[in-house]
Amino acid sequence: MVQFEMSSKPTVRIENVVASVVLNQYIDLESITKNIPSVDYNPEQFPGLVFRLDKPKTATLIFSSGKMVCTGAKSEKDVKKAIKKIITTLKSKGINIIGKPKITIQNIVASANIRMNINLEKAALTLENVMYEPEQFPGLIYRLNEPKVVLLLFSSGKMVCTGAKKEEQVYEAVKKVTERLIELKLTY
Repeated sequence: MVQFEMSSKPTVRIENVVASVVLNQYIDLESITKNIPSVDYNPEQFPGLVFRLDKPKTATLIFSSGKMVCTGAKSEKDVKKAIKKIITTLKSKGINIIGKPKITIQNIVASANIRMNINLEKAALTLENVMYEPEQFPGLIYRLNEPKVVLLLFSSGKMVCTGAKKEEQVYEAVKKVTERLIELKLTY
């Protein structure tokens, strides 16, 4: 591994954590709607109920099957907080919830800035597992195998990372890609 010096470390920000939740029980969505008027439920339009929270700022789809999808969280910890808060609220309104929720992180989307410009033309010819069609999209699509994520690289040095299942995979991917870009002299 090549050692490198950077004027400053890349900044990374988690933008959205999407998680699926399984409760393994039937949930009466009509009962939730009657007891918690702030939820959105229109079964003619969509089979799930939308439960929004301000802290942490999330939107969670709840289905009668006992499955949920939580979006908008900024960390894995916030997903757990949101689900705990929703279940506590449901229980306090007389909705019977048995057992513990099984939470699985499905996708983490993050933005990053390496604070260096990237020569995308040269990167497209040098790196493996890339797709670059500037006339269709200004970013280079870079698929990493380890960690298994997809990064969008822009000439400004900004990146979007998607597909991570754990926050540390985002940081590992950004570090790995930054080191590789510098090592191959693809930054300026």
